[in-house]
Amino acid sequence: MTAADGAASRPSGLARPDALAEARGTGAVMAQAVKCARDLAACAADHPGLFDAKPIDETLFNAVACANAFGSPWLDAAGIRMAARTSLWIFGLDWLVDHVAAERAEIEDINRRCLAVADGAPPVPGDGLTLFLAEIRDEVAQSPAFASLRDDWRAQLRRLLECGAREWDWKSGDRAAWPTFDEYLDNADNYGSAWVNVSHWIVHADAGVLAHAGELQAVSREVQRILRLLNDLATYERDVTWGDLNPQMLGVDRATITERIGRIVERCGELLAPLRADCPEAVAYLERQIGYSTGFYELSDYWGSL
Repeated sequence: MTAADGAASRPSGLARPDALAEARGTGAVMAQAVKCARDLAACAADHPGLFDAKPIDETLFNAVACANAFGSPWLDAAGIRMAARTSLWIFGLDWLVDHVAAERAEIEDINRRCLAVADGAPPVPGDGLTLFLAEIRDEVAQSPAFASLRDDWRAQLRRLLECGAREWDWKSGDRAAWPTFDEYLDNADNYGSAWVNVSHWIVHADAGVLAHAGELQAVSREVQRILRLLNDLATYERDVTWGDLNPQMLGVDRATITERIGRIVERCGELLAPLRADCPEAVAYLERQIGYSTGFYELSDYWGSL
């Protein structure tokens, strides 16, 4: 048998000389994701009242862990822990606001309790949402970067909470008062990734990131708009069933949503280009959020079934 015959008989993946190295790298990232998923499961076990809803299951923990591991493949499980934990906290918040709260006053109380904890107040005994938030607050507060970014961290949390309340108002009100597409997209802070990102950057306290914190957070909120729309494309049927809002319910077709995503992606590229030299990991982190979420939402979603 000739060398060519031998090459032809091998599995196609092994014909590439870098296939084993690529697989090894992927395996290493997955190992960190597994560790992270176990941490998230432990967090959920510590706060059962917050995470005992059926759609918040082990698959969700794994999906959140994988998203963060592949979003920062240069970090170990400890390095992605804050991003993963804040992501998990948002799922608990979303469930309470979107599916448990029956009155606007309940959401106002949730927001009041959370902002008080963000400002340093003790958590409410027995309240998993504020107990978990206090743990997150105490961890980010240990970073030397927290002093300079504390106001940004709180402001982004406030946006997350207020935008969640605004969408509740839209869903609960008359359809005639539903938002326009632009108004809906301006409310994308309810997705939460911008708060996840600033929490992540605080704990890592990278000098380049701190020097460009304002610019990075501006791009982070643009990326958040992309992720909001990618999620909406993936979850229309579920949103109809669950009673959530989706731009397709506002009369916006999928082609228009996809076109808007492309425009925002292009804008993000322009904004990130001058930051690449000083904070390459933060730029890659945001770019990978877009790329990973594009692939993920083409095929799946985070939530389990009701």
